[in-house]
This record gives sequence, C-alpha cells and structure tokens, in this order.
Amino acid sequence: MSAPLEFAIDTFGDVTFDADGNRLPYAQVIRNVVEEAVLADSVGIDAIGIGEHHRDDFAISAPEIVLATIAGRTERIRLGTAVTVLSSDDPVRVFEKFATLDAVSQGRAEIILGRGSFTESFPLFGFDLAQYEELFEEKLDLLSHLLEEGPVTWQGRLRPGLKDQHVYPKTESGRLRTWIGVGGSPESVVRAARYEMPLMLAIIGGAPERFAPYVDLYHQALAQLEVQRLPIGVHSPGHIAETDREARDELWPHYRAVHDRIGRERGWGPTTRSRFEAEADEGSLYVGSPETVATKIAKTVGALGVDRFELKYSSGTLAHERLMTTIRLYGEEVVPRVRQLLAQTPAAAGQA
Repeated sequence: MSAPLEFAIDTFGDVTFDADGNRLPYAQVIRNVVEEAVLADSVGIDAIGIGEHHRDDFAISAPEIVLATIAGRTERIRLGTAVTVLSSDDPVRVFEKFATLDAVSQGRAEIILGRGSFTESFPLFGFDLAQYEELFEEKLDLLSHLLEEGPVTWQGRLRPGLKDQHVYPKTESGRLRTWIGVGGSPESVVRAARYEMPLMLAIIGGAPERFAPYVDLYHQALAQLEVQRLPIGVHSPGHIAETDREARDELWPHYRAVHDRIGRERGWGPTTRSRFEAEADEGSLYVGSPETVATKIAKTVGALGVDRFELKYSSGTLAHERLMTTIRLYGEEVVPRVRQLLAQTPAAAGQA
C-alpha cells in the first residue's frame, strides 16, 4: 500500500520588502523564514525545504543553521534543503551537519541534493566550473557511501580518498532520507535510481504532464536495478490568496521582477503578463484561490503519480505577510481539499 501523499513547502529565503517598499535586512528575512516554518508546522504541512544561495537577492547561505533553529521551535514538520549544492560542498561535512540536525530534530532531517541553478558557490569556494558535472558525480558517490553509516573506503579523483573511515554522529534511524533534485535531464533521473535515492522533479514551467516520461524512466530504472519503489516529489512555484484575481495581482510584479532579473543574467527576454497568465492557467504556476490551487495540484499528482507535492511559496520581494497567508491557506484549505479530490479519483486513490 502506498504511503500517504506528503505536502511540503520550500523557500530560497528571497530578500523581501516591507509594507512601505523598503528592502528588509538579511537578518530579518532569516528570522521571518523561521516564523514561516513555525506556521507551517502548526497548520499540518509535512515538510519544509530551505534553499542554499550565495548572492545578493537571497538571505540564506547556511540552511542547516536555519533548519536547526526551526527544529527547536517545531514538533513534527520534516526539515530539509532545496537544494544542498553538493558540487561546491564537502560530502563529509554535509553528512555531519545533517546527522546533527537529525539529532536535534528527533529524526526529522532530510537532504535534497542538487547541482544548483546558480554557480556563485564555485568561485566562492575555489571550485572549477569546468568540472561542474564531474564534481557532482564524484561527491554524490562519496556521500552515498557515507549514508550507509559504516566504515567508508573510497577513492575519487578530485578529493582525497578515505580508508576505513567512520564519520560521526551516526543517526538514530541509521539512514538520512536523501533526495536528488532533477530539472529535466534523463541522465539525472537514471542517476537518482542508480544511487537508490528518491527523485524530486523541479517543474517550474510548462505543463506538468510533460514530466510523465521522466517518472516512467525512474520506475523503469529502479525495476532494472531490482530496487524497491522509491518516492517521487514535485517542486513548483505558487501563491495563494482568497481569490484568483487577488493571488495573481499580488504575485505578478514580484514574479516579473525575478524572471527579468535572472533573464538579464542568462540572456532571456523579458516576461509578459500574458505568459504569466498562461503559466497560471495551464503551466506549472500554482497561483489562485485555495480551490483553484487544490484542483491544479490534484491534477498534477494524479497525472504523475507522485508521493510529495512541494510548493515554492516565496517569490522575490513578495512580502512576508503574503507568504504567511499562502502557508496558512495551503495547510488549512488546500491540502484537505486535494486529499478529497484524490479520494474521489480511483486512479489516484492510492496517493491520497
């Protein structure tokens, strides 16, 4: 029998504005993220992920410390990343930090590994961007051995090897739940299966159904490797308000600012309101009233058969108060409604 569908949220710790349009200090943004997590715990959301970035528009570069603070103020919510940029970190330190987080949170820690969509951490920590893929593959291989929590003997090319080395602390459960975040590469999907790690699909644009082949590929790869079924999650952006129009009008200027800022860095053209509306209508933007967002999430879960839906609830300078509203409505109204909708759909009943 399938495990219950999980509902999560995540944030990159975007630097936000106050009610008067003033940019908040990084410290206040970090404190606000803690308050957002506390609210998420109180309204029954299953997990929160916090991103790692090293640039001016995001406040959080050390998510493990923020998560440890959240652990002390919450009771049940799972605590993870979105994502841990493993390529520019050290696998031993990643394991040690999350095993420690697991201890202080009484077993609620998890990791989502990724290569990251930004590359500022590479020069910051002295890594060669030309080794982008090789760094991730080698460090993932080492971390996969560390997750076994026994003595590790390992040899790579880019990092010194280990011989019969134990890493501490050990976890009480014997295994940290560790996902691999994938943006749409078949090779990355197969790699997640090969390392026997749950798959988190970052679906940030276009129809969610176009990721169905990746879901099928993951299941096929697990079967060929004779590995039991592992969870699949979806991460997508969204915003919730009392009405569809209110939600779209609140989100649009911040959505535009984020996309145009990143677009200037990467050579994209400016986004338009019509493209925004199209994403909200048919794409991977979950914005609207609780009923609208719940209906859209249920459709995605039913189409892809996933085990977790993770809503990226922050967007650029969108104010903390608006983020709190989204979290409250998501936990109190959207999640129960999604479960009702899925229970009414025989094909998706196993996920409800």
